[in-house]
Amino acid sequence: MEDQSTDVAWQGAVPVSARFDDPYFSLVDGLAETRHVFLDGNDLPARFHPGFHLAELGFGTGLNLLATLAAWRESGQAGVLAYTSFEAFPLAAEEMRRAQAAFPALAPLAEELAPHWGAAEIHLPDLRFTLIAGDARATLPRWTGRADAWFLDGFAPARNPELWEPALLTEVARHTAPGGTAATYTAAGHVRRALAQAGFTVTRAPGFGAKRHMTRARLA
Repeated sequence: MEDQSTDVAWQGAVPVSARFDDPYFSLVDGLAETRHVFLDGNDLPARFHPGFHLAELGFGTGLNLLATLAAWRESGQAGVLAYTSFEAFPLAAEEMRRAQAAFPALAPLAEELAPHWGAAEIHLPDLRFTLIAGDARATLPRWTGRADAWFLDGFAPARNPELWEPALLTEVARHTAPGGTAATYTAAGHVRRALAQAGFTVTRAPGFGAKRHMTRARLA
């Protein structure tokens, strides 16, 4: 049975955006999808180093942050992970907690961060997190940071085309450190072409679950 909140419909434990009619994570296994697409897709945790900066288009439920911080800690990093996420429609804290409850493997970390949801910044001994709310087409050009890796995790390009526009992906490249990477679940041709035109070397890789392909990119 589905129940409906203002902006989120629930299919069991999976939140679905009422605005974009698209799930926030895989109906099969959201954590496995995050690890395959975003962590493996950016060669993480192998590339982690103190001060590594991860940036993301589409914060959603916070699942990617939890999975990344878990990998950071499991890899034995002694420094601080910087994580910046751009989100136009932040979820309410209670919706984030409900969504994260679907992943028992992340429960201790979810409980640790639960009091911070809704805040623009989270500072822990090993995490410096910033949530930049608003349309990324306006906020990313003003950002002064550069990321070592990007999670491109907006809703499907057919449903949320604004987050996959060539001009925005050019800004992603402009805010990527030399040799930096990006990964996304979509293998849409126009997305791959836009990343290539922005200066990335783009490759198609096996996708997660029923998706045949995903996209990996490295700044040339």
